[in-house]
Amino acid sequence: MMRIGELAKRTGVSVRTLHHYDAIGLLVPSHRSESGHRLYGRDEMIRLQQILSLRQMGLPLEEIASLLGGPATTAPRILAMHIDRLRRQITAQQELCTRLEALASRFTAAEGPSVDELIETMETITMYEEMYGKYFTPEQLETLRQRREQLGDAHLREVEQEWPRLIAEVQELKSKGTDPKDPRMQQLAKRWMELIAEFTGGDPAIAQSVANLYRGEPKFEAQMGLDGSLFAYVKQALQ
Repeated sequence: MMRIGELAKRTGVSVRTLHHYDAIGLLVPSHRSESGHRLYGRDEMIRLQQILSLRQMGLPLEEIASLLGGPATTAPRILAMHIDRLRRQITAQQELCTRLEALASRFTAAEGPSVDELIETMETITMYEEMYGKYFTPEQLETLRQRREQLGDAHLREVEQEWPRLIAEVQELKSKGTDPKDPRMQQLAKRWMELIAEFTGGDPAIAQSVANLYRGEPKFEAQMGLDGSLFAYVKQALQ
C-alpha cells in the first residue's frame, strides 16, 4: 500500500490530481491508515495506469469514467488501445521523417527544393508534431484531408467566415439568459452541428477528436471565443 504522496512522487501524477480523481469517484483508494491517510493498493495502481493511458489518448474524464465502468473494459484491452494509438503516431512520425529526408536530399541538388515541397513539409510538421498528431489518428487526418479536397477552398473560406459569426450569435443569446429551447437557439444549434458534420464528414470519432482538441488546446478556445460553458449551452439546445 502507498500513501498519496509516495504514489504521486513515484508516478509523476500530482497529489492535487489524485485528490480530484478521488473526489469525482474516478480513482478511490481502497483503504485508509489509522490516521486517515489515503492508501493505494495494486488494484488502484492498475486503474490509475488505465486512466493515464486513456488520458493520453485524448479522452475526457467523463468518458474515461464511463469506459472503466463498463464490463467489457479490461486492462489488456486498454493497453491494446494505447499500443495501437502509439503505433499510429509512430507511423505518422515515420512519414514525417521520410518527408524530411526527401527535403534534405533536395537541398543537395542543384535546383534545391521547390516552394511546394517546403510548404508541404512545414504543413506535415505542424500537423503531426505540434498538435494534430496528439488528437487525431493518421486515418482521421487523411479523412480530413480528403474532406478539404471535396469541399474546396472557396467553400472552406466561407465556413471559416461563418464560424465566428455563429459563435458570436450563440454567445449573445447565452449572455442574455435565453432558454436553450428558444427557436432562435434551436436554429443556431442545428447550424452548429451542420458545420461540424461538413468538416468531419459525419464521423462521430473525428467529431470527438475535434472536441478533445479544443479542450486540450486553450489557445484555440481563446482564439475562437469558445469555452466549456458555451459548449454546454449548445449541448442543452441539442438535447
